[in-house]
Amino acid sequence: MEIFGYGRVSTGQQTAENQRLELEKAGYPIKPEYWFADEGISGKTSASQRPAFKQLKSQIRRGEIIVVNKLDRLGRDAIDVLQTVKQLGEMGVKVVVLQLGNTDLTSPAGKLLLMMLSAVAEMERDLLVERTQAGLARAKAEGKSLGRPSKTSPEQQIEITQKLASGISVSAVARDYNISRATVIGIRNGVGHL
Repeated sequence: MEIFGYGRVSTGQQTAENQRLELEKAGYPIKPEYWFADEGISGKTSASQRPAFKQLKSQIRRGEIIVVNKLDRLGRDAIDVLQTVKQLGEMGVKVVVLQLGNTDLTSPAGKLLLMMLSAVAEMERDLLVERTQAGLARAKAEGKSLGRPSKTSPEQQIEITQKLASGISVSAVARDYNISRATVIGIRNGVGHL
């Protein structure tokens, strides 16, 4: 049974070596051939899209262990972490996170912990949406224009409508104003400021 270690750092100027040393200090000696690190890979990249993590998954076998320093090394968000841990668990691989007191996330207690963390993450997402909606409502109430700036002025929109009414094609109008056909069609259909 081998112990695999995984680390990730966001920028090319950083190194995952400190993460490997931290794992060893915690009692997880990792052979060089079982250490995998994605360096210069953003946390926004899902685990399944990271080259070193994909390589680790192709080599790790049932009954072996993967150890990481922190939960966020395993995925970009709670959903990604849950999916990653579930896949590894289905492969018969134990997942240990030092940050969580050496908890095996594939054990019953680890699964419970993950579910609680997932619930907290979902609540945070819901609160973010709520705050965003409140901010948009406030901005609207203050008369602020929301969305992208208009590609055409109100005067241009009137001109465009008149040109279309006179029989000039959508494509010709789009070329004249250096805008897309979709914008011209939106103006023709009265969608508003596009």
